[in-house]
This record gives sequence, C-alpha cells and structure tokens, in this order.
Amino acid sequence: MHLRAATIVAFTVALVTASATAPALAQDPSPAAYSPEALTAAEYERAERFLGQFVRPLVRGGAVSANWIGDGDTFWYRSELDGGYYVVRPDDGARELAFDAAAMARALEVAGAGSFGEDDLPLSTIDLAAGEARFEVDGSMFACFLEVFGCQPREALRGRVEAPRFSVVSPDGNWAAYQQDWDLWVRDLRTGEDVRLTEGGTEELGWGTNNAGWTRSPRPVVKWSDDSRKLATFRHDSRGIGVFHMLRTREGRPELESWKYPFPEDSVIFRLERTVIDVPTREIVMLDMPVDQHRSTVCDHVWCGGEFADVDWRNGSEELVFVSSSRDHKVATVRAADPETGAVRDVHEEVEETFFESGDGYVNWSALDDAEEFIWYSAKSNWGHLYLHDLNTGEEIRPITQGDWVVLQVRRVDEESRTIWFTGAGREPGDPYFEYFYKVDIDSGEITLLTPDSANHVVELSPDGTSFTDRSSTPLVPPTTVVRSADDGRVLVEVETADAGALEDSDWKAPIPFTTKARDGVTDLHGLMYTPSNLDPTRKYPVVNYLYPGPQSGSVGSRNFSAARRDHQALAELGFIVVEVDAMGTPGRSKSFHETYYGNMGDNGLPDQVTTIRQLAERHSFIDIDRVGIWGHSGGGFASTAGILRYPDFYRVAVSQAGNHDNRVYEDDWGEKWQGLLVEYEDGTTSYDNQANHLLAGNLQGKLLLAHGAVDANVPVQNTYLVVQALIEADKDFDLIILPDAGHGFANTPYMMRRRWNYFVEHLLGAEPPADFRFGQQRPSM
Repeated sequence: MHLRAATIVAFTVALVTASATAPALAQDPSPAAYSPEALTAAEYERAERFLGQFVRPLVRGGAVSANWIGDGDTFWYRSELDGGYYVVRPDDGARELAFDAAAMARALEVAGAGSFGEDDLPLSTIDLAAGEARFEVDGSMFACFLEVFGCQPREALRGRVEAPRFSVVSPDGNWAAYQQDWDLWVRDLRTGEDVRLTEGGTEELGWGTNNAGWTRSPRPVVKWSDDSRKLATFRHDSRGIGVFHMLRTREGRPELESWKYPFPEDSVIFRLERTVIDVPTREIVMLDMPVDQHRSTVCDHVWCGGEFADVDWRNGSEELVFVSSSRDHKVATVRAADPETGAVRDVHEEVEETFFESGDGYVNWSALDDAEEFIWYSAKSNWGHLYLHDLNTGEEIRPITQGDWVVLQVRRVDEESRTIWFTGAGREPGDPYFEYFYKVDIDSGEITLLTPDSANHVVELSPDGTSFTDRSSTPLVPPTTVVRSADDGRVLVEVETADAGALEDSDWKAPIPFTTKARDGVTDLHGLMYTPSNLDPTRKYPVVNYLYPGPQSGSVGSRNFSAARRDHQALAELGFIVVEVDAMGTPGRSKSFHETYYGNMGDNGLPDQVTTIRQLAERHSFIDIDRVGIWGHSGGGFASTAGILRYPDFYRVAVSQAGNHDNRVYEDDWGEKWQGLLVEYEDGTTSYDNQANHLLAGNLQGKLLLAHGAVDANVPVQNTYLVVQALIEADKDFDLIILPDAGHGFANTPYMMRRRWNYFVEHLLGAEPPADFRFGQQRPSM
C-alpha cells in the first residue's frame, strides 16, 4: 500500500482531532507506569531503525533540485523516483526525459570520458538550443547530443583561470575578491592577474576581515556593485578586544589556538570603518562617518547568508545604501553614501525598546534604482511588514503589507511592474507556521496568494521571475512539487509527488500535531508529539521534552515533511513520549510573542514548555506527568539545565549539551541583542544574573548530564565549567562528558546519542540500558 494524498490528509485530520480533544487514546483512568527492569540490545536496535539514515531513503521523490537553464524558466533535474534526467518547460507545460541515461553512459565511455553508471552521470548543464548535454570529467568538458548519443570533448577546463578559494566573484564573473595577509586582493579571471587593492592590513586592522568571534572565515566581507566596478567593505578594528584561547588535545604539549573574541562585558567590540574601493583604479574611499559597531539587522555577524548584510548598491555603483545598527540592536539607521566622495547622509532611523530586525533571518529592506524610494521592513505594528519610504526624506509613503501576520522573506522586487514577491506566514487559516508565497503591488497593496494549498511551501523563483517551483508538504504529508506561474499561482507543470509507500509499509509512525495554551492562558502554541509505534494506551510513559528556546528559532523548526526529525521517534521507541513545542520568545509570530523574555534569557520559554506538557497529560492518560525529562543542544543545552534548576519539582532528568549557560562568556552579539547591554549594580549584581545557570546550582535535585566539546569555538567550554564548578561548590552530584576533540556540532554523534539514550532509560524510564549496544554495528532495515 502506498501513501496517497487523500489518505494522508484524512490521517492528518484524525490525528489533529485526536490531539485537540481529551482524552484521545486513553482507556484506563489509572494506567500503570511503563517501567521495565531492563532494555535489551535488540530493543535499542529496533529504535535505531527509526533514525534518519534508515527512514529517509524510504521516501523517494521528496526533493526536486531545479538546475535552471540560462536566464529563463526552464530547468532540468534528476528524479529520485526513477533515476531519470528530466527537462521541465513551464511555457508549454512539458516535463520530458532529457535523454536515456544508460545510452548516455555508453556514449561517454566510447568518447573516452570514463565509465559511469546511470545514477552517477557527471552532468554539468543542458543546452537545449544546441541539443546538448555537457558533462565535466576530471577538468575536461564533454558535449553529448541529446538524441543521437554521441559525445566529443569540448574546451579543456584545466587551463582556465580559477577563482581563489574563499573568494567573492563579481556579478559579471570577471573578478574574484579575496583576502591575503589581512589585505584585499582581486584576481582577474580573464587573465589570471592578481591585483592588490589595500596596503598595511594587520590582525587588529584588517580589510574585510570575516571574524565575529564565535565564527571566523578566510572569505572576505565585501559587496560587489551591480556593475562589477566597486567593492563595499570595511576596515575591521579589533583593537582593545580580549583574546580567546582554546587548547587542542595532542600527544605531549597541547596546541594553543587564540583569536579575538568579544564578550558582552567588554568595553569595546569589533568596529567597522566603512569603505568603498574602485577596482579598476584601486582608489580607496573611506566613508565620512563615525565607525559602525559590528552588527547587522538579521544575524550575529555582518556576513549573513553568504553575503555582506545590510548593504545595497543603486544604479550600478552610483550610490551605496546601508543600515548601521547600534551595539544593543535598538537603533537602525538607513544611510546613503556617495562612493566617489565618501559623503554620507542619514535617511531614516527606527528605534525599538527591545531589538530591531529587518526580517526573520533575511534582510528584507532594499533601495530602488528607478525611483528615489526604498522598501523598509518593520514590526512597529507588532507584525513584520513592508513599507515604502522616500529615499531623500526618509518619510514613510505608505504601508505595502499589513495585518496580523508576518512577511518572512522578500524574494524578488520588480521595479518595472512595481511588484514584490515574498514568503509569509499566519495570513491563511491553519498552522501559523506554514509558509506561503505571495506577490504584492507596491502602490496599491493588493496581495495575491500564489500557493493556495494549506501546507508549508518551499519555493524557488526562476531566473526570469515568471515561474517558480513549489514543494508543498506538512509534518504528516510527504511533498509534492509543481511549477506555478509567478503571476497568478496556477499550476503550469506537475513535476513529482513523493512515494512514501515503503515508509508506510514499515513501522514508521507520524508525529502528532497539537495546540496548547501558553503561559498567559490565551495564546496558542503549536508543537509535535512522538509516541512509541507500539504504544500501549493502558500504560503511562515518561516524557522527554526536547527544546530549543530561541530567540532566533524554535524547537520544532520547519513544518516541512520529515521522516526523521532529529532522533525524536527513535527515542520514543525506547518507551518515551517526546514533546517539542515552539514557546513564546521564538520568532515567526508577532513581535510581542518574539520578545516575551527579552532581558531575561533564563526564562528560555520554560513556562510554556511546562504548561504544554501538563495540558497534554490532561488529554492523554498514557503520559506520566511525574516522570518528565528535558534535553537540548547549544541554546537547548542552556535551556535544559535551566529547566532542571528552575523547575526541580517538574523535571527529573536533564541532558544538557554545549550550553551557553552564562551569556557573559558567550559572544557579544547574542547576549546584547536578547539580554541587553550588561549593567553592573552597586550591590555587585548585574543585569545578566537572571540568566546565569551556575547561580542556581544549589537547586539541583534530579539527574543532570552535562556535555561539551573541549574545542568548541562557538560556545566556549568555560560555560559548562562554570556550572560544574558551582555544582561542586554546592556539593551536588551530576554527570559530565567532555569530548576532547569535539567542536560545537556533536549533538547526534553515535557516542553522544548512545549516552543520551542510556541516561534517559536509566534515570527516567528506570530500566537498565544494554551494555553491549553500539550504533552502526549492522545496518537495520525497517
């Protein structure tokens, strides 16, 4: 039996109805606790079969990766359903096989390109006008006719000029900007000539330095002008900032690594001396303005999403428009600069009591070329929306979007038609986290919904902006991909519907969506619950609360379909109810929802986690409210320790990984944006005391496992050491894992996952974990 859309929709409705009513699966008013004496290796192996590497392959056709051909709306992709290579032409509604893969593999071998299977052809591009598919093999290109299956070598690629590693290539493809010895250089990709643009760069005053403390990269922070003539960049001033040290474990003496890393308590942070460089003339123009703080309006760095954030060129390289953000993120100032003289004028300023963002992870403001206007993003109405402003006066001309919903990401602005395409959430009925695609008329504010199905939509616009791929799914419904018109949303081509038959035929169990009330008793919260596939409704199961508190993201994450979200279902198979909910203080909703615990990061959304689990226990008698555990990584590690220390009568067991337990010893941008600037009071306390886990060590009553990577360059291991020292001083028993050679991303490594499973099995389920189990000893099958 295969999953069909109608069947899944009905299944979804049944689950949602069950989760919203009481007591759903409950039969026995007083079920006995599920608490086996021991779990066997076979039971662990069964749970292992629910991990992503085993269940994701059971869904085929779940992703369509569009490879656009030229600047139009035609693309090719390789199907996961049958392995074929298809060309999709929205103009005539066609989806056709591009070529016979087996015949093409034979043609490549005959041409001397090597031996390839049907599923691993090194396809580079398809040229429909020439009737060719082009394959890159070991630095050489082979052109193969699409119909007669003959191949011949084309131009050799070995002799072409390569862009330096970690460089930023100009829009016309002729130049690559890179950093060497703290100075900026460009390579002419036509001739191979390297040109030095700056002189005298140092570690403390580097040109375009890509260092935010918590993350670093050799790639320079620059923004090419649209005409590929000028670079917007800065001189990175790190003078006066303390050095962070990290020891790598080696035989003999440990290896010391040191770099500049500012903390919230520092008197100065990284500063930016904004600059424009004319590449052909090598002229450097320093902008006539005070230094900017190392801040952006969307992330904890000025290099966000692969580009220099908050910088926009107008009319080629005629004018540079940018946003300066204050150190505390409360003030955002739009400025315009003359790149020839360096003259800067202030255009617009927005001031927030808490924090300003120009989007939910995306820069949504931009300056128009053809009009003296700019599009601005603001949550001043309590909802994130777009506004049209005068670029000369800064005055608001009119709202572009409005209402009790949020604009998420501006995807395209067409000045000729005065139209903006964007994703948004909360405007349509149903799950407020479902993302939809819209277009809006800049002048009238008329909005057109382009993705009408009630689902989460992942869209990609064609290069010419006339169509887009739409992959729609829900946490319960596998994806369907179509091509839609960017004008009215009508379906132009039905591309692919995922085949999840093998997943349904296995023991896989879908998560259960639920809605609860937040701490205020009014606001709806949304989450997912995972139950054992062999759930016995006459028993009571302990709860494991997974959380990521935000404030920049939530616990659940995307509402796309996923056969395995982290290891939640696998953990549930051991005999747990796993609960995740997006608490107040996370994004994607209103501004007031997002800023719920501004200035008190120790809150971590925990009041909403606790009340959610209590409400679910009232609905479902199989939930054991007396056995609740909690775990998380990074911000979730911070929150899970806070949970067992702040709610010791509720949480019995916590697994805390890589937590930023005191944001005074974490990167400056994070704490100062969400907690505010550090203030020291006369009595010796500070404004950061209410979030510091180590100050609550004496509250520990349950079982706590702390884990951290010793070479974590993101969240320094000192965060966990502070908690450890405080627990020792409070004479508390706890467990600790230090991974000597691990950085920040060890959350679901086999060793850590096994230790986490064992900890919950032993201390929350009350069973003996198997001593002889190890992940990956044999490949499980569902």
